[in-house]
Amino acid sequence: MTFAGYQNEIYLQGLSGGVPPFTTDPDGLEASARERLGPGPFWYVAGAAGSGATAAANREAFDDWRIVPRMLTDATTRHLGTTVLGTAMPAPVLLAPVGVQSILHPDGELATARAAAELGVPMILSTAASHSLEDVAEAGGDSPRWFQLYWPNDPEVCLSILDRAKKAGYTALVVTLDTWTLAWRPHDLDRAYLPFLRAVGTAIPFTDPAFRAGLEKSPEDDLPMAILRWVHLFTGTDKSWDQVAFLRENWDGPILLKGIQHVDDARKAVDAGVEGIVVSNHGGRQVDGAVASLEVLPEIADAVGEQVDVLFDSGIRTGADIVKAVALGAKAVLVGRPFAYGLAHGGQVGVRHVLRSLLADFDLTLGLSGHRSPAELNRDALRARR
Repeated sequence: MTFAGYQNEIYLQGLSGGVPPFTTDPDGLEASARERLGPGPFWYVAGAAGSGATAAANREAFDDWRIVPRMLTDATTRHLGTTVLGTAMPAPVLLAPVGVQSILHPDGELATARAAAELGVPMILSTAASHSLEDVAEAGGDSPRWFQLYWPNDPEVCLSILDRAKKAGYTALVVTLDTWTLAWRPHDLDRAYLPFLRAVGTAIPFTDPAFRAGLEKSPEDDLPMAILRWVHLFTGTDKSWDQVAFLRENWDGPILLKGIQHVDDARKAVDAGVEGIVVSNHGGRQVDGAVASLEVLPEIADAVGEQVDVLFDSGIRTGADIVKAVALGAKAVLVGRPFAYGLAHGGQVGVRHVLRSLLADFDLTLGLSGHRSPAELNRDALRARR
């Protein structure tokens, strides 16, 4: 698929006085989303833990590497496709598991799934979705989809959700390790804004038979008690490495552990028998002052990249960012906030525009730097500034 053609579509619109539906500039998109959204929803997406130092470090880390373009490499025709853990994708890009999307647009994850399906980009559905996993699967049709698990403290609820995900066609399980309790997030705290306490982002457990079996009354009849049960089951308890075996025994597809920032944890993930890891600090939303994800990607990829698929998350905004992450060892990247801002702008149309813009940027940057496919990228394509 040639994604760079979106650039020509935009310029041709200009001949009849047209312009893109929304800005193609990532920073401008965030600023525009801030104007469109209330402060609660905007900062729930844009905000970070503590001072915001980790989120800032994520972006700064990309500036520590510069692309070294090569000439006369016959890069006119490019092939961006790849396969990660059995999932074929048109480019090394997946939609990150962003929760509570209905705070951005009424259609929430349904709109995102439809936009992703149009382009064949895999979507990772969050446990904290605003719609049930079955409804999102239906919206996405036959497109590839993975499921992200916030690990419940009740094994029966966990098993029930995993079973539903399998039956709904989610092929890989992405287990988030770094958010077993919420970090100190000043932007949310100053507004006392937490969507879950308003029963937003609880659609998957509230439609789950095992979760509902633990309630005296249904969520429809006693919403406060259902919310309290959600809080008890999904927050406040850290897990241990030996508990990964429970997931391995009860999920027959690939498992990825998301939130890996240390080489030793990457090695433990290999020992635990998973097929992939996601180098991520949750977009800077969990530990203030933490290391940037891109900073640790090379050492983690060197340590375990031949044993598991290493994916990257936290800070992707441009095509150049994707080039750098793949060159530093990522098999694919997850993009989060940009598509969420697109959703806020125009639902399915907004997400589609953001994805087409990002993929076009990646396609063009890949070719102009002298590469015909992501497989050709390695550290020779970059130079460290420090």
